[in-house]
Amino acid sequence: MLRIFEALLETDPEIFEAIVADIERQNLYLNLIASENYTSPAVLAALANPMQNKYAEGYPNRRYYGGCDFVDIAERLAIERAKQLFNADHANVQPHAGVQANMAVYLACLEHGDVILSPALAHGGHLSHGAPVTASGKFYRVVQYGVNKETETIDFDQVRQLAREHKPKLIICGYSAYSRVVEFDKFREIADEVGALLLADIAHIAGLVAAGAHPSPVPYCDFVTTTTHKTLRGPRGALILCKSEWAQSIDKAVFPGSQGGPFMHVIAAKAVCFKEAMSEEFRQDQFQTVANARALAEELRRQGFRIVSGGTDNHLMLVDLRPFNPNLTGADAEKLLQRAHIIVNKNAIPFDERPPMKASGIRIGTPACTTRKMKEEEMKLIGRWIAKVLHDPSDETIVQLRNEVVELCQQFPIYADLWETMKSLREEVTVKSS
Repeated sequence: MLRIFEALLETDPEIFEAIVADIERQNLYLNLIASENYTSPAVLAALANPMQNKYAEGYPNRRYYGGCDFVDIAERLAIERAKQLFNADHANVQPHAGVQANMAVYLACLEHGDVILSPALAHGGHLSHGAPVTASGKFYRVVQYGVNKETETIDFDQVRQLAREHKPKLIICGYSAYSRVVEFDKFREIADEVGALLLADIAHIAGLVAAGAHPSPVPYCDFVTTTTHKTLRGPRGALILCKSEWAQSIDKAVFPGSQGGPFMHVIAAKAVCFKEAMSEEFRQDQFQTVANARALAEELRRQGFRIVSGGTDNHLMLVDLRPFNPNLTGADAEKLLQRAHIIVNKNAIPFDERPPMKASGIRIGTPACTTRKMKEEEMKLIGRWIAKVLHDPSDETIVQLRNEVVELCQQFPIYADLWETMKSLREEVTVKSS
């Protein structure tokens, strides 16, 4: 890999500098984005491999190009490992991203204009679940459910009532901003009652599911989709799992239905991440991720914030800022915290009266900090820092806390060897050029 970066520095020093700067950012900032994580060096190595040069339209042993013997090995390994990891009948490892995975499921089982019952974006769903601005919202008739206003958990009475009224062809469960256990068995009961198919989008909780830190949807759902780069800690990409009777339809919906040539270097990296996810270290990290989220949520509650639904059962929490400061928006909080090297994202809370780009809350997740081996004590400290910045966002306070954040981050380095190697390369070139 050293020679690769030497070649990059020689060919394109601007991009080299941008990469070095972002490795530094990743090291010196606390990443609390719930949908982000750090891949292992093994996954990074697989991503940098020359399999990216190979066109491999089709599937193992059924390609449209010759010369696919070895990429077939990589894809077969990825498929078998995914099936083993999730105890699934069938796996398609080719989707480039979560949106493409969801669209492939729709293409496999729906006709234009069919009804989808899905979670509302404002209540924790995702754009690809039928938001009006997306292809899924334009191609299908979308009915959306939400959370109960009192409990802020999934309103199963509403789900059942809407299912009986609209008779959806497909029901979607799975969320991008929901902190409680998803009761897949209850969704199955409702789907069976109205004759609907069931899709679980576990992009956020896939690593927890793989480790047994969250119930699995596989026994209950016809289809399961996930990204591979969040709690699974793999490369940017996606995965579809399904019952055996849907295997052929799913494969056709991915290729040639919605994608062309697969990214074979990414599929190789997916195979690596699935193998890593079978390890005891990974399993322990997923349970620690949940423990860290609960510790951080409880500390934030002590500091005067309100945690949506009262807490968390997974890797994330939605934080209502209004009890802490009624005038503070999620957008303001995001900017202030970033100045102190703490990265979060603004997020609407259920029944939010503010527009999404302002929002009344922030979404916080613990996967990335847990990958760095931080534990409950660090989470409690981070919770106090968040409160201090948002209570007193003066330059003096932010500078002081930024120094403390950097000091903590340096105790839990990420990609330290790679960072040092790239900085050394840059210094060598600077010396030679001078």
